[in-house]
Amino acid sequence: MAEVVSKSKKKANMAKKYSKETYLKWYETMLRIRRFEERTLMMYGQQKIRGFCHVYIGQEAIAAGMVTAIRPEDCVVTAYRQHGIALCRGLSSNECMAELYGKETGAVKGKGGSMHFFSKEHNYFGGNGIVGAQIPIGTGIAFAEKYRGTDNLCVTMFGDGAARQGALYEAFNMGMNWKLPVLYICENNGYAMGTSVERTSNVTEMHKLGASFDMPSESVNGMEPEEVHEAMERAAAHIRSGKGPYYLEIKTYRYKGHSVSDPAKYRSKDELNDYKGQDPIKTTEAKILNNKIATEAEIKAIKDKIKVEIDEATAFAEASDFPPVSELYTDNYVQEDYPFLE
Repeated sequence: MAEVVSKSKKKANMAKKYSKETYLKWYETMLRIRRFEERTLMMYGQQKIRGFCHVYIGQEAIAAGMVTAIRPEDCVVTAYRQHGIALCRGLSSNECMAELYGKETGAVKGKGGSMHFFSKEHNYFGGNGIVGAQIPIGTGIAFAEKYRGTDNLCVTMFGDGAARQGALYEAFNMGMNWKLPVLYICENNGYAMGTSVERTSNVTEMHKLGASFDMPSESVNGMEPEEVHEAMERAAAHIRSGKGPYYLEIKTYRYKGHSVSDPAKYRSKDELNDYKGQDPIKTTEAKILNNKIATEAEIKAIKDKIKVEIDEATAFAEASDFPPVSELYTDNYVQEDYPFLE
């Protein structure tokens, strides 16, 4: 009982720590992602969206915490469960939904689909379909930022399954050796497709993977935007001071299967229900109302705004055209002139 009271006091104190604007930004970010992903599943069921599709439902607090912890100038690269991260980085619901439809008005002209969003404007480097491929890519982006002399960092996100890839260890070694400005984030949702963390290695506390590189590492509760924000803010300050990489294992949970084709029978109903009790959107809404941070009318206004936004995004995608056949071979290569090769 004392432990429950202690946790309750901690949450109340944390609620007083952040502004109304911050809480509403977190809430709106999470709700936008949730409603976008729910609509994605609906339209996939109607065969308006095809191909591979992995939704972010349940993991929204990570995206929300990141919005307030890093700068727009910072770079972000992630894996294929990436619609939510793209939305939190500023890509519009319209261009994201159109991309899922394969339309020319999409984020990458309908050529990337669910796993390969990209936006130079928002310093968003995707969306990568190959497991773990983004880890060395993010390390390279961080190298470029250091080479240019900026104080920007590259947030490099991957799942618990990708953490078993050899490329991670090579990237960690390079990042620490050269003190690159890279924030490595393992979104540990407990399962690599249908394989639990416990079945993949004897090292089940994923943050310990950084220890052999002397990389500062910590485990974070990924169901609370406050805790995600604070951990990322600490990590960003460390990285910008020139000390090199930081590694966060953010523990989260996906409420749906690995992809649209996964019934997720490998986990129990009790486990799923336990995590649904920690739903970051519901707990944040309750926190906002219970602590009188905002009114029910203000919460309803956000809900109404997001509903209209997602309806409009769906209509936009429906009305947009597919890319013309002439676009098949464009954007595949970039023509560069290198005088020193002549």
